[in-house]
Amino acid sequence: MSRGITATGVDGLPEVYPGDDLASMLVRHAGPLYDGDIVVVTSKVVSKSEARVVASGREEAVVDETARVVARREQTVIARTRHGITLAAAGVDASNTKPGTVVLLPLDPDASARRLRRAIRRDPGRNVAVVISDTAGRPWRLGQTDIAIGCAGLPAYVDHAGMTDRHGNTLDVTAPAVADEIAGLADLVMGKLDHCPAAVLRGLGEYVLAPEDDGPGADALIRDDAGDLFALGAQDAVVAAVRRDDDRALEALGARGRDVPEILELADAAGLAADLDGDTLVRIRGADDPRTAAALERVCAIAAASGWVVAEDGRDDGRCHVTLRRRTPRN
Repeated sequence: MSRGITATGVDGLPEVYPGDDLASMLVRHAGPLYDGDIVVVTSKVVSKSEARVVASGREEAVVDETARVVARREQTVIARTRHGITLAAAGVDASNTKPGTVVLLPLDPDASARRLRRAIRRDPGRNVAVVISDTAGRPWRLGQTDIAIGCAGLPAYVDHAGMTDRHGNTLDVTAPAVADEIAGLADLVMGKLDHCPAAVLRGLGEYVLAPEDDGPGADALIRDDAGDLFALGAQDAVVAAVRRDDDRALEALGARGRDVPEILELADAAGLAADLDGDTLVRIRGADDPRTAAALERVCAIAAASGWVVAEDGRDDGRCHVTLRRRTPRN
């Protein structure tokens, strides 16, 4: 099946201020809209219209918007926001705003997308989908692309699991992130330096839902903690495991544990005494001195990174001890 898709930037939008009718501004400058069009707008102009511009330093705002730090390298912070989205600097943006102010993400990007969709449905009376986009980096790859942090009127992803390809192979986990792909395409015509914060995509009408169906929103694209294999940066995870004071970090380090004999070998190589207590516990002991404590830290870090958690540690009778428990893998 051949398909033609057009993506057109919405030029001429003026500066957006709190309280502006963003939907009317988009309609006025987008040209004729048709049923089945997809309107993509950057989160920054949505935030500006919703008074999400605050007088604050960037670092302070990042702290306020962060639910959990995923990784930190000097001044760079990758953070999970209270929305559940993982972005550099928790999505706080200090560009294209007055000095001394920063732009925060919309409070509820999916709700913002629904409001814009409803407004366009009323005037000019067209059934369109709306995507709110933001820029994100990707693990393992250089550069950034735009992703959907909010959407209404289209599926966030399409699940092909159980379908077969032309060779008869069953698809197990194929699920194109339609909303993200649309955001990335729109970014190509909006650009980063052209003051073009919106685009209209045409030719993807099969994804646009009925007027009364807003779909699940971009929130459906967020992995929960149980399914997140990269809940922490690699170095941050090891540090958290060594410190043994971050339960979330320990839980995020993986479900597949080393075999008990390997844990015993690690302890023996570090000059520690270790023995089994049942099938899932290993007790490790050593003299109560800095060298032994450091060895215990290293063994615990390696074990934790392989799916063990510290069940107990302490000191008594001049010795220090730790008990490791093998975590049961999630199904």
